[in-house]
Amino acid sequence: MDKKTTNKKNMRHGSAYDIKLLFPVLVLVGVGLIMVYSASFTIALSKFGTDYYFLKKQAFFALAGIMLMVACKHFPYRFYRYFAYPFIIIALAMLVAIHIKGLGYSANGAKRWLDLGYFTFQPSEFVKFSLIIYLAYSMNKKREAIKKFSVGIIPHSIILIIFALLIYSQPDFGTVLILCIITWTMLFVGGARIWHLLLPLIVAAPFLFFFMINSEYRLKRLISFLDPWRYAADGGYQIIHSLMAFGSGGIRGAGLGKGYQKLFYLPEPHTDFIFSVVGEELGLLGVIVILGLYTLIIWRGTSIAKNADDAFGAFIAVGITIALGLQICINIGVGLGLLPAKGLTLPFLSYGGTSLLLSMAYIGVLMNINNSGSKVEAK
Repeated sequence: MDKKTTNKKNMRHGSAYDIKLLFPVLVLVGVGLIMVYSASFTIALSKFGTDYYFLKKQAFFALAGIMLMVACKHFPYRFYRYFAYPFIIIALAMLVAIHIKGLGYSANGAKRWLDLGYFTFQPSEFVKFSLIIYLAYSMNKKREAIKKFSVGIIPHSIILIIFALLIYSQPDFGTVLILCIITWTMLFVGGARIWHLLLPLIVAAPFLFFFMINSEYRLKRLISFLDPWRYAADGGYQIIHSLMAFGSGGIRGAGLGKGYQKLFYLPEPHTDFIFSVVGEELGLLGVIVILGLYTLIIWRGTSIAKNADDAFGAFIAVGITIALGLQICINIGVGLGLLPAKGLTLPFLSYGGTSLLLSMAYIGVLMNINNSGSKVEAK
């Protein structure tokens, strides 16, 4: 094969889409549109006079998300190193803006969104992405000295603490835990000493315990999680109706659109508990298919991280895979009654514009990292 032919082959390969990653993502987005409509049409009809309200918004964000994914897929990931600090500043500014009258939007007792008119934006989703980029940049730059406590732990912990305090004030304790796990895992992968990583955990444990018991609603969630049937009319209500949805679904499910728990029994059926609706309407078979698709995404993210062309790309891929994997596991764990209730959406499946947009952006970045590494290997 001559040099010209080889270069053309490399260009085609470099611009190709990772089907093993793209296929499960697009299937989940498509299933998500169907399930969002099925889970929300009664709520939408009663609140907005049209059963298509949430479907139309989700379809808009799905289209915007695909466009964003394509843009991120063609944007060289190495340029993100120049945005590490600007992203941090923008994320901090958005978290502060939530508390400005007229900009912040509250729902269910929490102030976590920016009101942008047609839709609301949740800054904490962008915080995850900005933190991943910052950590990848910083760890790549300080690779030789990452084992020093003053280099590997302190500066990264300071950024994490600032984010954590601002997000905790919303309040959003679940996202704080996710940010901590992302930071800890990325530093571990980056080569930080294990006892350096254990020390902050030991120091933070009493504070985390205090934050959990100091809030009445968080304490009630924890107690009701341990014994939901005892608090069936209060804190255990969500878990019980979620389990009832899975139980009534059986092997094959009640049928698409024929679920019962979504009819004003299961809270937030189109967002936090959409997996429960899947379990009731599509049954165990549908649940297995969804879990299989998520497994493919996590497997591809891990593979891309292992085969990345440089440490910076590997760190970004690790962070993205952890962020997606954590959110998937937590949402599903809550639906199955394995974890206390958290206000987290299920990536690609739940209704939620910010979550869908950032999740699609993650996939685009992963594909760009994969293509960059593949082109080098093909030479």
